[in-house]
Amino acid sequence: MLRYSIRLKKDDNGTLLVTAPDFPEIVTFGIDEADAMIRAADAIASAIQGRISDRESVPAPSPFGRRQKCVSLSALVWAKLELYRVMLATKTRKADLARRLGVHAPQIDRLLNLDHDSRLDQIENAARAMNRELYIEMRPAA
Repeated sequence: MLRYSIRLKKDDNGTLLVTAPDFPEIVTFGIDEADAMIRAADAIASAIQGRISDRESVPAPSPFGRRQKCVSLSALVWAKLELYRVMLATKTRKADLARRLGVHAPQIDRLLNLDHDSRLDQIENAARAMNRELYIEMRPAA
């Protein structure tokens, strides 16, 4: 599971200020802790999407302690992020991947769009086209 740590700090207006150490650009708030966690997850997903759109690297989650707050992103987001990281590492352009898969470029855009509900087999096919495999593991919850 993709988990990023966050920091919650009481603000002077009764809300919680939220920051994310791995994403210095993130500053959001929540009315209470539950709201802050939801907003933090949305902000982190938006920051990741922005970096993908700008072809920038996306940091791996920093280690965090037991008492530190963290937000989890979906397995689909994680798979899309790993696909993007492989594309960056191998200098594979979207057009190159589209050619390898025999699809049009907009389909690759959708694969990298965190808001699009791509099918897992599409991500697996893209991984295979780059000589990779998608590996899924189920563990006890933390």
